[in-house]
Amino acid sequence: MYSVSNIAKQAGITRTSVLYYERVGLIQPTLRDSNGYRWYSDEAVQRLKSIVSFRGLSIPVADIGPLLDRNEGESQTTRLRQHLNQLEQEIRNLREQQRAIMLLLNEPTLLEQDMVTKERWVEIMVAAGFDEQAMTRWHQKFEELEPEEHQKFLESLGIEQSEIEQIRAL
Repeated sequence: MYSVSNIAKQAGITRTSVLYYERVGLIQPTLRDSNGYRWYSDEAVQRLKSIVSFRGLSIPVADIGPLLDRNEGESQTTRLRQHLNQLEQEIRNLREQQRAIMLLLNEPTLLEQDMVTKERWVEIMVAAGFDEQAMTRWHQKFEELEPEEHQKFLESLGIEQSEIEQIRAL
C-alpha cells in the first residue's frame, strides 16, 4: 500500500495532482485510515500512471475516466481518434497563425510605422484563414505567453484601452 506522497512520486506528479484526480473520480484510495490517511494499491499506481500518460497526450481530464474504464459504449480507439482529430484541428489553427505572422514578416515596416490598424490586422488574419474563434484563441495564447507584448501590440493597433482590457480578458 502506498501513501498519497508515495503514489505521486511513483507517477512523477505532485501530491496535489493525486488529490485532484481523486476529487474528480479518476482514482480512489483502496483504504482510508481512521486518521484520514489514504492508502493506494498497486492497481491504483498503474491507473494513476495511465492517467498521467493520457494527460501527457493533452487528453482532457473529463475524457480520461471513460478511457480507463472502457464501459461507456465508446471504445478507447474511438475516443483516441476523436482526440487525434481535435489535435489535427489545433495544428491547422497554429499553421494559420504562422501564415498570418509570415504575412506580417513580409511587410515588417507596417507595424513599425503604425500603419497596421485594428481593421487592417483583422483583414490580415481573415486572409490567413482565421475565423472569429481562431482570432480569439490567438489572442488568448499571446496573452498567456507574452502578456506585456500583447498589451504593446494591441496599443500599436490604436485600440482604445477599454477594448484592450476586453480582449486581454478573453
